[in-house]
Amino acid sequence: MELLQEFWFFITHLNITLPAFIGEHGNVVYALLFAIIFVETGLVVMPFLPGDSLLFVAGSLAAGANASLDLTTLFVLLFIAAVLGDNINYWVGRFFGPRVVKWRTFGRDLVQQKHLDKTHSYFEKYGVKTIIIARFVPIVRTITPFVAGIGAMDYRRKFLPYDIFGGALWIGLLLLAGFLFGTHPFVQKHYEAVILGIVGISVLPMVVEFLRHRMSSSKGGNSSAA
Repeated sequence: MELLQEFWFFITHLNITLPAFIGEHGNVVYALLFAIIFVETGLVVMPFLPGDSLLFVAGSLAAGANASLDLTTLFVLLFIAAVLGDNINYWVGRFFGPRVVKWRTFGRDLVQQKHLDKTHSYFEKYGVKTIIIARFVPIVRTITPFVAGIGAMDYRRKFLPYDIFGGALWIGLLLLAGFLFGTHPFVQKHYEAVILGIVGISVLPMVVEFLRHRMSSSKGGNSSAA
């Protein structure tokens, strides 16, 4: 329990704990950051890790004359971690997809084939946008590649290239935001509010896309009724 409490404190107070870790362990921090981003994107059961805030704080620690991290090294390593994690997550979903239809509980199918077919149709139609936007939404970015794999989204033509693009965009923008603004006195003074703002902005694209989808569905329904 105490270990879990320490870990929770670490990931929720990164502006304090990350510099302290660097002070004690030096460049080992790069391996730690790689592992956190990889696990958050690669293991569907670990969606709560602090991807956005981690990138922002890491970027801020690469800024200024007293920078303790290198921005280019951060981008390369964390980009690899993000893409590698997503791809493992995709193939785990791809492996289990055809198998879950054979699983039964209490004499009933756990997942019906028609639901997998609907998932496949969704990712064929909206998958490209979903893969890119999901990168910026906590929890959703962990689940999306797994579901894309279950839905057998086209890997070479759709999932892989747009996952690479989305990963570069996510890692690059969050690191750059931290690098440019993370050391500002206002940000340092209101760190928690800034992080909440980042999370809010991250969720916004998915909310907008959801509302657009609902509105278009409503219009389609009204047209049919007319």
